[in-house]
Amino acid sequence: MADEEDVRRICLSLPGVTERPSWNQPAWFARTLMARIWEDGVLTVKTREREALAGTSPETYFWTPHHERSPQLVLVRLSLIDGQELAELLEESYLIAGGRP
Repeated sequence: MADEEDVRRICLSLPGVTERPSWNQPAWFARTLMARIWEDGVLTVKTREREALAGTSPETYFWTPHHERSPQLVLVRLSLIDGQELAELLEESYLIAGGRP
């Protein structure tokens, strides 16, 4: 089970990532937004695997009509993933957002 502190720790361990509020929620930026708390216990990240993730684990990965226009965004219920999976998601989001490996 992951939580916001896990997100913060992983994001800030990536080179050049900063944290600042976005829509009154904690958010992390590489060159652009890479992750943001959507609501308590739910994280928004960028991925190239949105359909596959939601197809295999719809209770964990989902999106709202608000996210329809952004096919790289997926919502993640943090309580349903472990730290390793979270780290993989955030590393992919970091690269998509313009971070440097």
